[in-house]
Amino acid sequence: MTEKRATREALGETLVELASEGRDDIVVLDADLAKATTTVKFKAAYPERFFDVGIAEQNLIGTAAGLAVGGKTPFASTFAVFATGRAYDQIRNSVCYAGLNVKIAATHAGVTVGPDGGSHQMLEDIALMRALPNMRVIVPADYVTAKAAIRAAASSPGPVYIRLGRPAVSVIYDEDAGFEIGRAYPLRHGTEVTLLACGHMVERALEAADLLEVDGVSASVVDVPTIKPLDATTILNAALNTGAVVTCEEHSIIGGLGSAVAELLGENAPMPLERIGVRDVFGTSGEADELMEYFELTAADIAKAAKRASERRGRR
Repeated sequence: MTEKRATREALGETLVELASEGRDDIVVLDADLAKATTTVKFKAAYPERFFDVGIAEQNLIGTAAGLAVGGKTPFASTFAVFATGRAYDQIRNSVCYAGLNVKIAATHAGVTVGPDGGSHQMLEDIALMRALPNMRVIVPADYVTAKAAIRAAASSPGPVYIRLGRPAVSVIYDEDAGFEIGRAYPLRHGTEVTLLACGHMVERALEAADLLEVDGVSASVVDVPTIKPLDATTILNAALNTGAVVTCEEHSIIGGLGSAVAELLGENAPMPLERIGVRDVFGTSGEADELMEYFELTAADIAKAAKRASERRGRR
């Protein structure tokens, strides 16, 4: 994991690639943030298929819904806090209720937005989107997965929410790694605790597994890029193999990956569970790395939680 690229960088590049490969149905919409979301790359290559609706996120989703009714495959993009917060009603009633083929690719999610502060650090978007019928929710771990997820969304009918980040993160996967909506991917095998992570936290979960190994604790790591539909089989197999679980997300512990896994384990295999995430508070201003420490989202924090979960299981 040496190369670092932001997951948002995958958006504009992949959409241009898809269009150049003959996907004439793909159109792109943005809400006055095309440079930051990187959809400006699509605008430069296919200006007649790019629509900037201005700072009007409800119109962004409504227009995307109309284009979907007309047979297009629209990708609507803006910051996560605006995409899911300001336009929730339109996503619910115009897109999901109708089951329209709209892809919402939201960038700048989580506390790693940094100095923009709590008003812009969206920590509830997974919860909002996960609760909506017909919506699929994807949180890629790295640039490679983000590209693959965008391609998968473009080829999968119906609503999809893709959560992308601002900062550069390590590239974990090889270029030829496959991706399928609804699948989780084991990255490391262990016997004492299972770390389930999504998005930027996958890198930190792998780092935590290294820390745990030094302390004699064997940890599995599973990347869970699709929060909905959840890969129940892979997650349950990994959890049952160790008997203790830690979820890791750059999101509120309420309604996101931690909640989804808690529901799954509670119904099928109750066991010790620790949730790493933002604990029912708003974000605050600071540099991304500072905020990850402030909200206890580091590899060291994951390792501590893993030891707690393992101890609760009774083996350590």
